[in-house]
Amino acid sequence: MSGREQGYVQQVFDSNWIAPLGPQVDAFEAEFAAAVGAPHALALSSGTAALHLALIHLGIGPGDEVLVSTLTFSASANPIIYLGARPVFIDSERVSWNLDPTLVCETIERKARQGRPPKAVIPVHLYGQCADLDPILALCARYEIPVIEDAAEALGATTKGRSPGTLGRAGIFSFNGNKIITTSGGGMLVSADGELIAHARKLAQQARDPAPHYEHSEIGYNYRLSNVLAGIGRGQLEVLGERVRRKREICETYRQLLDDLPGIAFMPEAPWGQSTRWLTVITVDPAQFGATREEIRLALEGENIESRPLWKPMHLQPVFRDCEVVGGAVAETLFRDGLCLPSGTAMTEADVERVAGVIMAAGRRLTQLHVDQNPFRSAEISVHPRPTRSNWTQINADARRSEPLQISADQRSSASHPLQLDAD
Repeated sequence: MSGREQGYVQQVFDSNWIAPLGPQVDAFEAEFAAAVGAPHALALSSGTAALHLALIHLGIGPGDEVLVSTLTFSASANPIIYLGARPVFIDSERVSWNLDPTLVCETIERKARQGRPPKAVIPVHLYGQCADLDPILALCARYEIPVIEDAAEALGATTKGRSPGTLGRAGIFSFNGNKIITTSGGGMLVSADGELIAHARKLAQQARDPAPHYEHSEIGYNYRLSNVLAGIGRGQLEVLGERVRRKREICETYRQLLDDLPGIAFMPEAPWGQSTRWLTVITVDPAQFGATREEIRLALEGENIESRPLWKPMHLQPVFRDCEVVGGAVAETLFRDGLCLPSGTAMTEADVERVAGVIMAAGRRLTQLHVDQNPFRSAEISVHPRPTRSNWTQINADARRSEPLQISADQRSSASHPLQLDAD
């Protein structure tokens, strides 16, 4: 927590307005809309709920096809299944790791020629970085295909000076406990389409019709955010800029420590925008580095440091085994080689150095092990050199500390707490 949330939550208790809806919800929606530059915003119980309601409003139903990134969390695809529609998974490109606009456009054109163009496209902005939307938006406009941006991981990023989530028909954001700002659980639906937001607002309140009694002409859901959690969100939103700055600093520190190591590469920053670096993500070439992504993860785990592979592509998930996929090799390679490092804004420089030290040591240790086990090795063979950083001795010492580190515990208050991967 930033410390600013308590004042807003106290207002909730002082007013005794605890239930969903209320002045904190209204204020949070208005402040969030202003922060991202959207005309309308609707606070909801999750980002998944926001995506579900947007798809309902757009009339997505049984038999329809929706194009969506394959390299993502399952919540990007689940609401498509809720409605009886079929996801068509699109591979990533290597510039931003987001869905490939060339494949999206080719798929739209192919399906349009077959007389069944997709009913929607859901680009996912991964790990704090925006997808390349211009070609997708242009072609979708020609075919009148709505674009719903999944910006759950990208609040605070920019694409050509604009916020993700505001370029398509609608955008969704998440305030889950691992996101850059959190309400413990929650989400936001934004749009320039006032009718979309009004309909989604009705659906989120059990679709109650305007009447003095309870009248329902369509199926609704219990998807609204509580007044208490909205108060937390208002306090969190005030420090969004500080969170983005610190995330980028952490990524830069990792880069200074690890960028010269053979076989280690960082998620690129696409030229069309600025990433928040919500998570610092690396890829590992084991032939060059001397250790696989999984061997590094286990080495970190052995030091009580949490790390995690990239999202397993949706087309590899058992639950989606029968769904169409376009491409897939790029996403599969990123999943095989990619590792998310601890990135919480509460991390100190020593914390980052500790993580880097374990990674460095893992590569040297496993390379030396392979050399030692080679009966034909020459006495002249050496492992790749250790980085020439002046504080290597301290880094290596920090790597042996016993305090657990988790991937992004931005709410930590002391070094004795675990360093988490992504709890912002």
